Amino acid sequence: MGKFPNWLANSNWTPPFQLRTLSMGSCHIGPAFPAWLQSQKNFEYLDLSNASISSSIPNWFWNISSNLEYLILSHNQLEGQLPNSNIGEFLPNLLFLSLSGNQITGTIPDSIGHLSSLEVIDFSSNNLIGAIPSTINNCSSLIVLDLGNNNLFGMIPKSLGSLQLLKSLHLNYNKLSGELPSSLRNLTGLDVLDLSYNNLSGQIPAWIGTALSNLVILNLRLNMFSGRLPSLLSNLSSLHVLDLAQNNLMGEIPVSLVELKAMAQDHNMSISSLYHNGSSSLYEERLIVITKGLSLEYSRTLSLVVSIDLSDNNLSGEFPKGITKLFGLVFLNLSMNHIIGRIPENISMLRQLSSLDLSSNKLFGSIPSSMSSLSTLGYLNLSNNNFSEKIPFIGQMSTFKESAFAGNPNLCGTPLVIKCQDEGTDKNQSDVEDKIDGGFVDQWFYLSIGLGFAMGMLVPYFVLAMRRSWCDAYFDLVDKIVKWLLFRRRVTYTRNHAQRK
Repeated sequence: MGKFPNWLANSNWTPPFQLRTLSMGSCHIGPAFPAWLQSQKNFEYLDLSNASISSSIPNWFWNISSNLEYLILSHNQLEGQLPNSNIGEFLPNLLFLSLSGNQITGTIPDSIGHLSSLEVIDFSSNNLIGAIPSTINNCSSLIVLDLGNNNLFGMIPKSLGSLQLLKSLHLNYNKLSGELPSSLRNLTGLDVLDLSYNNLSGQIPAWIGTALSNLVILNLRLNMFSGRLPSLLSNLSSLHVLDLAQNNLMGEIPVSLVELKAMAQDHNMSISSLYHNGSSSLYEERLIVITKGLSLEYSRTLSLVVSIDLSDNNLSGEFPKGITKLFGLVFLNLSMNHIIGRIPENISMLRQLSSLDLSSNKLFGSIPSSMSSLSTLGYLNLSNNNFSEKIPFIGQMSTFKESAFAGNPNLCGTPLVIKCQDEGTDKNQSDVEDKIDGGFVDQWFYLSIGLGFAMGMLVPYFVLAMRRSWCDAYFDLVDKIVKWLLFRRRVTYTRNHAQRK
């Protein structure tokens, strides 16, 4: 973070110029807004993000320039409330307004609707309360609306359906309740719909699959949605992320899920729609993905995420075999449901798979040995099912610990402490064979030694006993050799004794 020059912070200083653009992002300006900004009447672009400002926004600031198009005050410690006055009169040309990552309190004023030229509103990560004002529908040019990570409550206003240019809607991490208004079906250009972590209820409407066919991200995680999964969701041909986890959904997973065309590509498709053009290009899409037991935020690498998460519901029926045709899947989580059946052998076709969680279901049968070829698989959880037989602990499968397979009483083999029956039989049989082989070798070893000793002693005896002349000649030779050795020893001794004297 750059240091703001002292002369610029001097409250008595009045600059002898008029600025159109001021980009002071990540400069240490705070804790207060520089007073000299009041003298600037021609601003078109003003960026004071991440500038250590910790005061409330002064009233004069909203009347800083009628030409202002871009106002970025994100990631400070701004306090206080948004003004109730008609700021639309003072900022008639404002296109981009970002106050994200601050500590602003109070409600969103109805006067927000007077900023009719706005294309981006980002009030995320503040302490805003109250309902979403219905007057926001007057912002007819709106492309991005991000009110996530606040304390907003009440129902989603039907008037949002009037924002027909909207491409990104984030209302996540609030306390919104009620059903999804049918007027949202008018948002036909929507790419991102993130309503996760609220108290929304009712059924997931089938019209999402028909009217919102351009969706790239659909996140309804941790709400109170009930009923069955609409089979028409398969019409979302551009969908990269489907997160319906932690709801009360029931019934079978639709077989039509295999028709999610974007997920069936075995290479990353271009999702340029997430990277906005014009004024909205300054807004960066973000998404929290729960995977590998962690909560990960993706922004610039969001295009790499291809995910289905239906975990922690009441889904039942057979494991959806067609899901193995979604070759581009990176994250798959069907855990904490009541799914039965076997894992299909052709699950190895999911070559991009990085995380697979099928824990806490009722799956049975053997674990396919083909899973050992999933070289990109970094996280696996098959615990608390009814899998049986031996774990194919080879290839990529040999990288996972016991916890990945725990809670399957009929499962055996490494890395579990429970050994398979055939492993025990093979080991015992091997021990017996070794013992037999070992005893056989020992018997022949000692027998051969005995025979060799006997032959060495008896053969010369029988040969010498048969011919008297051979016997005399043999012992004469032995006598000569002994006498010669004794003579050599005596000579050596005499010579050594003489040298000592």
